[in-house]
Amino acid sequence: MAPRVRIAPSPTGPLHIGTARTALFNYLFARRQAGTFVLRLEDTDVARSTVAFEADILEQLHWLGIAWDEGPDAAGGDDRGPYAPYRQMQRREHYDEAARGLLERDQAYPCYCTPEELEADRKAQEAAHEPPRYVGRCANLTPEEREAREAESRRGAIRFRVPAGRIAWDDLVRGDVEIDTANIGGDFVIVRSDGTPLYHFVVVVDDAAMEMSHIIRGEDHISNTPKHILLFRALGHEVPAFAHLPLILNPDRTKMSKRKSQTAIADYRAQGFIEEAVVNYLALLGWSTGTEEEILSLDELAGRFDLEHVQKGGAVFDRERLEWLNGQWIRRLEAEDLIERLQPFLEADRDAGRIDRVPTPEELRPLFPIIQERLPTLGAIGDLAGFLWVDDVSVDPATLVPKRWDRDTTLAALRAARETIVESIGPVTFEADELEPPLRALAEERGWKAGDLFMAIRVAVTGRTATPPLFDSLVALGRERTLARLDAAIATLEGLEDAA
Repeated sequence: MAPRVRIAPSPTGPLHIGTARTALFNYLFARRQAGTFVLRLEDTDVARSTVAFEADILEQLHWLGIAWDEGPDAAGGDDRGPYAPYRQMQRREHYDEAARGLLERDQAYPCYCTPEELEADRKAQEAAHEPPRYVGRCANLTPEEREAREAESRRGAIRFRVPAGRIAWDDLVRGDVEIDTANIGGDFVIVRSDGTPLYHFVVVVDDAAMEMSHIIRGEDHISNTPKHILLFRALGHEVPAFAHLPLILNPDRTKMSKRKSQTAIADYRAQGFIEEAVVNYLALLGWSTGTEEEILSLDELAGRFDLEHVQKGGAVFDRERLEWLNGQWIRRLEAEDLIERLQPFLEADRDAGRIDRVPTPEELRPLFPIIQERLPTLGAIGDLAGFLWVDDVSVDPATLVPKRWDRDTTLAALRAARETIVESIGPVTFEADELEPPLRALAEERGWKAGDLFMAIRVAVTGRTATPPLFDSLVALGRERTLARLDAAIATLEGLEDAA
C-alpha cells in the first residue's frame, strides 16, 4: 500500500521553521514513495488558535511549494479528501466515540481528583525526589464511589490505563527504541473534565481514522510515542511506523526558539529570502544527499529524499549558510523574474523613505548583472543600490575622508577627479571602461593610492563605503548626477574649511 503521511500544525502561532522542516520531510517522503501527504489542523487549543495563524500556516506552506493532497484548502474554508473534516474541533464525535469504547472496555476510567489533590501528590513526590506520576487514586473506584463523587458535582476527566511493561519500536531514523511504561507518568488524562479531548488522544484517533502509515515528526515527540503506541493498540488499530527527526538547534546548540532565533517562515520571507533557497536549506537541516551537491530544487529533492540519510544528531541553524544559499538561488533567476520579485522590496523602501522613487523595470535591466551577483537577499536591494533612486545623497564628512587622508587631500582629490571626468569622458559615451583608466592615471600622477581616491569618489556619489563596483555605479548614476554629487561633496568639505 502506498504510504500516507501528515503534518498536523497547531494554529497557535505563525508557521515555525521546525514545523516547515517537518512538513517538507513528510512531503518529500510522500512524493518519493508515490504516497499521500495530508495536512491536518490541531486546533483544540481554542484559547490560542486563530484563523489568522491558520491562514499564515497555509500561506507559507503554499509559498514554499509544499502542496498537500488532503486537508483544508484555505483558512476557515472547506476541506478536501475522503477523511474530512481535517480540523480537530470539527471531529469531536470521533473522539467521543473512541473514549466511550475505552471506558466500556475498562481501558480508561473517570478521574475525579481535584487540582488540590493532584498538586499535593506532586509536592509529596518532589519532596521524596520521585518523578511525577499519577498515584492511581481513582483507578479502582467502585460504581458506588463514582456515584458519590458525581453527587458532589465533581465532573470526571478520563484517564487511560497504562499497563506495566516495555514499549519498543524500530524507529526509521534512530533504530531500536525501548521505553518502560513505568517512566511515562502513570495513567494519563485523555479527556478533560469539561469534555475537551487532549493531544495524545486526538492525534492517535485521527492518525488511525486517516490510515496514516508513517508518523514522521521531531525527536521531541519520542517520549510521547509509548503513549501513542498504547492508544493505537487499545483502539484496535495497527501501529504505524515512526521516524523522529533531529531537533533544529541554535548556534549555541540549544533548542531553536523564538527567544534566541528568528523562527517564523514569514519573517524570512519578508526579509527577502526566496522560496527555492528556504526549501533547499530546510531539506539539508538534518538530511544529506550523500553527495557533494547542495543546491537542489524541490523536484530534485523529491527525487532523492530518503529517511536513511536523516541524521540522528541535532541540526544547527546557520543563518550565514542560508544567506549564501539564498544568494546562489538569486544568481539562478532570470532577469525578468528577479526584477518582478524585487518590486515589493523596492516599494517598501520607498514607503519607508529609504529611496525617493521605485525604479522601472527598464531602469533595472541594465543593472541586472551587477545587482544579481551581489544580493544576499531581495531585501538587501536598498542597501546595495538604493543610492541610485534618491534625489540627494547624505554624505558623512567623517566617512568621506579616507583613513590615510585629511580633509584637504580629499578636497583636492575630488576636485581633480571631477575635472578628469569632465575633460576625459564625453557626455555621450559614459562607460566603465572609459572611466577607470584616466582616474587611475590621476592617482598615479598625484602619488595617491588608487583605493583611497576611489573610496572618496564612492562615498561622494553614493554616501556609502560599500556598493557595486565603483565605475559600474557611476555609469548607473549617469554623467550629470555623478558630477552633481561630486559638487555636493566638494561643497560639504569646503563648508568644513569655512567653519574652521
